[in-house]
Amino acid sequence: MPETKQDTPVRVGLLIVTISYFLFTLHALFTTQWIGEWNRITGTFNFYVFITDIAALPGLVLRFVASIIAVGAVIFYFSKPLPPISKTYKILRLILVFEAIYWLSLVVTTVVSIPGLFSHSVTFVLTSLAISVIPLIAESIVLPISLLVLAWKLNPNKPVQNIIKWSLISGSVFIFVFWLTNTSMWLVTLQVKGTHYLTAYPGNLLSFILTAFGLLALAIYATIFAAQSTRVQSLQELKLRTAGAIILSLGMYFLWNYLTWVFFNYPWSDWYAWFLGHNLDLWLLSLPLLGLPLIFTKRRSKEPAENLTP
Repeated sequence: MPETKQDTPVRVGLLIVTISYFLFTLHALFTTQWIGEWNRITGTFNFYVFITDIAALPGLVLRFVASIIAVGAVIFYFSKPLPPISKTYKILRLILVFEAIYWLSLVVTTVVSIPGLFSHSVTFVLTSLAISVIPLIAESIVLPISLLVLAWKLNPNKPVQNIIKWSLISGSVFIFVFWLTNTSMWLVTLQVKGTHYLTAYPGNLLSFILTAFGLLALAIYATIFAAQSTRVQSLQELKLRTAGAIILSLGMYFLWNYLTWVFFNYPWSDWYAWFLGHNLDLWLLSLPLLGLPLIFTKRRSKEPAENLTP
């Protein structure tokens, strides 16, 4: 596929996003304060922290490897013409598999959270399902399955239509997972802080609204876009501006929540502890640098078939 000048902003945005992916993963992997944190916790909860932290470590290592591969591949793409399609698919497949394993490593957290449900009241069970179990199932089972299916579809001998379809499906699942996990953390925060934590601080109220309703609306919109694009035969037919708008919106959500703390310095809570301290997907705040160029990308006419073959 020939390069054009309009590709440059997209390539720059993609490079910055992959570097952010690498740097945040690097920081998460080599920040060692978590080692031994279970010894600082009293009661049986220390064993829960120990087993979940240890189980998640191999997945984090593989995500770090995936980030190195991603940065290397984009730097190569930035400086040279695209490699053959078959080679590009192999690189993307490896990144997707490692990323899927990272999310699968959280399944231990899901498993150990379930037995405690059966020894409490109905109210406790329903609350735990909403703020813990269901979000954990979505991120540790549903999401990695969608990524593995996408990796399997990345085959130069298979129709591009299926690759596009599953890329959009996986993207929609990602947004639904972020909606579930972030909303659950706001619910946990409100259990401790009360609604005063929202009404007294406008930035917190807006963050809650964007999380509980904005992310849900974005996830639904992404799902509709995926459904409408199921018959798209090539990237030239895909509405890149719509995809860019979705990417931009998701990135702005993460960027807004980060800047809320930086500029307003609201009282610390479980929400900020999660979003700023334990959120390994905070690298997504760089997504606007990719979403904006896609919005302004002009749709190309279909290219000769010989330019698209492996």
